[in-house]
Amino acid sequence: MITVLIADDHPVVRQGISVLLGVHEDMSVVGEAADGREALDLAERLKPDVLLLDLKLPDLDGVTVLRELAERSCATRALVLTSAADQAQVILALRAGAAGFLYKDVDPDALVRAIRSVHDGHTLLAPDAAVLLSTGPGSEGRGIGSLTTREREVLSLLAEGRSNREIARTLGVSEKTVKTHVSSVLAKLGVADRTQAAVLAVRQTSR
Repeated sequence: MITVLIADDHPVVRQGISVLLGVHEDMSVVGEAADGREALDLAERLKPDVLLLDLKLPDLDGVTVLRELAERSCATRALVLTSAADQAQVILALRAGAAGFLYKDVDPDALVRAIRSVHDGHTLLAPDAAVLLSTGPGSEGRGIGSLTTREREVLSLLAEGRSNREIARTLGVSEKTVKTHVSSVLAKLGVADRTQAAVLAVRQTSR
């Protein structure tokens, strides 16, 4: 069962998402928050698997909530669900620890799939958000420059088309550890999947 906390200042949005998720047997909405402070408090108390988080919240905005959760080592995976965003907001949210970024006009089935994907440890970006990141000035260099030595090793192996199992064998670590590194690499590079990450790696090494 995937437990979900919904944080949005519009009651209709919260109710609509709650009803949508309620029909899926593998999901359970454990709480709703109308502002950032309440979202932070409920996330700590309820420890949901996934937090659906709007960026524009009263009291504490979404990015602040993400930063606070990271500082408190909260294991909840946050999926940003917002009405509009610019490149700066996307970057700030990902740097603050968001595991995904979607817009509120997302197809309901796609939202459900996104929650499952984020719960499974993947990083997910709406196509428009990925475009914002990939076209931003200096975005590629800044992202790759922020990777740790181990994350660079993982990225290099991704660029070779290696699977998680193959990467784990090469680096002498578990597949779970590789999965964590891959998610971190995707978030820091601001890309939606390992293919896009590999493309960025190839571009960098060919310069």
